[in-house]
Amino acid sequence: MNCKVEKSKITGQIVCPPNKSYTHRAIFLASLAGNNSKVENVLFSADTIATIEACKKFGAEIEIVNSSIIVKNSIKFDTNVPEIDTENSGTTIRIASSIASLFSKEITLTGDSSLQKRPMQPLLDALTSIGAQCSSTNGKPPIKIKGKILGGDVTIPGNFSSQFISALLICGPLTENGINLTIEGNLVSKPYLDATIATMRKFGVSVQTLIPYKRYNIPPQIYKSTTFTVPIDFSSLALLLSAAVLNGEEITVKGSIGNLPQGDEVFIDILEQLGVTVDVDDEKIKIKSLIKLKGGKFDLSNSPDLLPPLAILALNSSNPIEIINVKHARLKETDRIAIIARELVKLGVKIQEKEDGLILESSGDLRGVELNSENDHRLFMAFCIAGMHIGGCIITDPESVKVSYPNFIEEMNRLGAKIQVK
Repeated sequence: MNCKVEKSKITGQIVCPPNKSYTHRAIFLASLAGNNSKVENVLFSADTIATIEACKKFGAEIEIVNSSIIVKNSIKFDTNVPEIDTENSGTTIRIASSIASLFSKEITLTGDSSLQKRPMQPLLDALTSIGAQCSSTNGKPPIKIKGKILGGDVTIPGNFSSQFISALLICGPLTENGINLTIEGNLVSKPYLDATIATMRKFGVSVQTLIPYKRYNIPPQIYKSTTFTVPIDFSSLALLLSAAVLNGEEITVKGSIGNLPQGDEVFIDILEQLGVTVDVDDEKIKIKSLIKLKGGKFDLSNSPDLLPPLAILALNSSNPIEIINVKHARLKETDRIAIIARELVKLGVKIQEKEDGLILESSGDLRGVELNSENDHRLFMAFCIAGMHIGGCIITDPESVKVSYPNFIEEMNRLGAKIQVK
């Protein structure tokens, strides 16, 4: 399927969806705690449903009640686990792999064709070093894991994905010896590690920070039952704010921000640097944009998901927008740097593609074209927003939004967008 997108102006109020990263983490930890642990304000999307299904296969008993889940009984490490299909969710397969290493029987984990291209070897090497038996297809899914790991000293590179480190932290307290974790090199996406530690704390487990983003100690502990409320998703919020900047008249984004760490919150600062006035309180965000944005240079090393919503703002910037230190965005669902460079140039954006980022400048001669999102949910949404600004665009793969924002098209159209699925 494709979408036809015409030039649009949007106005009104929209509720920001719940955070996908916190939903994943809270479901896994609630499933490890059991005893009627509850996760409220859950994002129900293809990715997070993959996490729910993985936890069920691990033996957790999960009940869905409106926008919440209740875990009545926890994961059982003596369960015979059938193959776990994590669909398109990198977070699911990486955290589930660490949990699989706590089982003494072999478990197979796989995913769709896109996920089978994503690297797993650093995590598999780390799990092997503390007692797991792991095999894979060239370091990528499908993978087989057999425990039981006992814990101990483990080292892992930080330049691939913070999800590897989060996975080790989550399984660490359930090992006999705990884990002494050393991160080699520079860690990317640091705030996602902070999010993992904050969620673990909510479930009664402490992580001892010896050197921030370098060395951690996780003693043996037990996850405790609790109620966890998922905050709004700043990754999705960034797309909504970009839509408001490029196409909005009067837009208010509603949702509880909460006090849990989110790296993508930096998008508020980025918008202000671009010249956008942002009014934020605990329950809503309003913005007022310049006729033309100022441009600037932005380091997204800790917030790679901001690449698509920031890149499209070059469509209405009087000066170039330079994005740096985001090489790890090439390892997401797609090579987002390459695809953004390939597609936005069709619209009339002048682009320099670098190994770790992009320099984007509007030519002033923008035109409607067909944009191929390569079935990447964040690229699809960003390209739709760009199409609303220019008009006359065709965007591929609308079904991809089920991963993180299932009602994105419906919500945009409710505000006045002209997006037609064909």
